[in-house]
Amino acid sequence: QVHLVESGGGSVHAGGSLTLSCAASGRTFSTYRMGWFRQAPGKEREFVAVIWWISAVTSYKDSVKGRFTISRDNTTNTVYMQMNRMKLNGTAVYYCADQASTSYVFSAWGQGTQVTVSS
Repeated sequence: QVHLVESGGGSVHAGGSLTLSCAASGRTFSTYRMGWFRQAPGKEREFVAVIWWISAVTSYKDSVKGRFTISRDNTTNTVYMQMNRMKLNGTAVYYCADQASTSYVFSAWGQGTQVTVSS
């Protein structure tokens, strides 16, 4: 089982930047992809970004393309998300998730970190 711990959340003004980190431990040798998701108040959790662990290929939700950057350090089993030009609708709890090579879904989730964007 993979254990994920997010950090780096906080408050930021619209237009500002924040970097989230997610440290993975446990069964990290078979990670296929890691992703960031978010859940805004009263809304469903949604996909934000994903990185394929070996190739470092990335994919993003359209609305964050060009502003958010997902990256990974496979020596420390950490995934990051640099968030620039934050918008008010970026207020949410951000979760990282792990998809194992033997799974079709993201099966391990962190506890989430709160990001609040204010005007």
